[in-house]
Amino acid sequence: MRISPEQIDQLASGLPGMGRDPAAVRLRVETLEHLLERAFTIPGINRKVGMDALLGLVPVVGDIATAAMGAWIVWEARNLGMSKWQLARMMGNVGFDTAIGAIPVVGDLFDFAFRSNTRNLAIIRRHLDKHHPATVVVDAAPLSKS
Repeated sequence: MRISPEQIDQLASGLPGMGRDPAAVRLRVETLEHLLERAFTIPGINRKVGMDALLGLVPVVGDIATAAMGAWIVWEARNLGMSKWQLARMMGNVGFDTAIGAIPVVGDLFDFAFRSNTRNLAIIRRHLDKHHPATVVVDAAPLSKS
C-alpha cells in the first residue's frame, strides 16, 4: 500500500514539531542546536558543551556524524526558502567547523569555542523573524529573587 505525501503531511501535522510549517522547522532546528552545542555543563568551569564537542573527540566517525547533523540544519533552512547566500554561509560554517574539527587535539579544542550550529540557528531565526513573524518566540527571562 502506497502512502501519499498528503497522508504523510496529515500524520506529521498531528505530532508536535513534525510538520513542514515554519514554526515546526524552528522548533526542530532549535532543539538540534541545543543538543549539538549546549546540552551539558562541564562541572567546575560551568561551560556548556554539546554533542558536537563530545563526538568530536571520536576520530573520523564523530566528525562525520556532527557534520551530517549540521548539514541537516542547512537542509531544513533550504526547505524554508532561504537565499543561496544564506545557505552558502551556513554551509561555510559547517564546512569550516568540520575541517578544523578533524585536526587531532587542535580540532577538539576548536569545537569548544566555535559553534557553527549556533551561528546557523541565528541566520535561520533572522530569516524566520522577517519572513514568518508568527513563529517568533519570546523567551521569558527568569525572575530574580530580591
